[in-house]
Amino acid sequence: MELVIQNLSKTYTNGTKALKNINLTIPKGMFGLLGPNGAGKSSLMRTVATLQEADNGTIMLGDLDVMRQKEEMRKVLGYLPQEFGVYPKVSAEEMLDHFAVLKGISNSRERKEVVKALLQQTNLYDVRKKNLGGYSGGMKQRFGIAQALLGNPKIIIVDEPTAGLDPAERNRFHNLLSEIGENIIVILSTHIVEDVTDLCRNFAIINKGEVLLEGDPLQVIDSIKGRIWRKFINKDELIQHQLKHEVISSRLYAGKTIIHVLSDMQPSPDFDAVAPDLEDVYFSKIYEAAKRESEAHKELVVN
Repeated sequence: MELVIQNLSKTYTNGTKALKNINLTIPKGMFGLLGPNGAGKSSLMRTVATLQEADNGTIMLGDLDVMRQKEEMRKVLGYLPQEFGVYPKVSAEEMLDHFAVLKGISNSRERKEVVKALLQQTNLYDVRKKNLGGYSGGMKQRFGIAQALLGNPKIIIVDEPTAGLDPAERNRFHNLLSEIGENIIVILSTHIVEDVTDLCRNFAIINKGEVLLEGDPLQVIDSIKGRIWRKFINKDELIQHQLKHEVISSRLYAGKTIIHVLSDMQPSPDFDAVAPDLEDVYFSKIYEAAKRESEAHKELVVN
């Protein structure tokens, strides 16, 4: 089963064009939706989750028309939004049982077995009696996945799930998502490049409501081999290099600034070739999109 999104657009009442003719094919497994804050990721996820209407376009989950058959979609959807609130004075076991009732699991014995299995799967069974208000951020996210798994969904959407988690909780969450993604569609919406690198066999980069790239992370990394160059500079030299080279990223390291430059040839002898990673792909696509937008603006001004 695949999720096929075609020509999807959404403009909010304030004039913001959140989605611009989005086309994506998302197969079974982990799919990363990568982009900066405000790129349109949450707008796309909310539309797929039937929480808002699109202006035009179609979304098909197999033979299911998501935009026309919202109730049918909700029966096979698990959703963990970016802001996931919990009742702080209710235990995880009680809260998950309540969610199971809402999901239509009316038989108490069946519900008890389902709740137990999900708490075990998310490694929360030993703290099932603890109030949710006492859970750490990572535990709350794992509880969010437990509720998203109720009803054996065919697709799960998780929106910025690892933001704010410490490294240990992030690893636990990654392992859990990887296990889930073996059998169903899991869409991971994030601005954290490492999450996509670690987990996803397919991904897309979205920025300003547009898909800039879609593919296999390893293949797209391979496509820019030999084109990424690194140099250590002083911070006050950054603008000079930006004017002279296609600087796609810069960061501080041990008091120095490291820049990565996109170029088919060595920019100068003091640049070193580096093996690219998905972060270089991401920044190169964001850079190229900004460059096209700037050139289009200049042409518009001239004309």
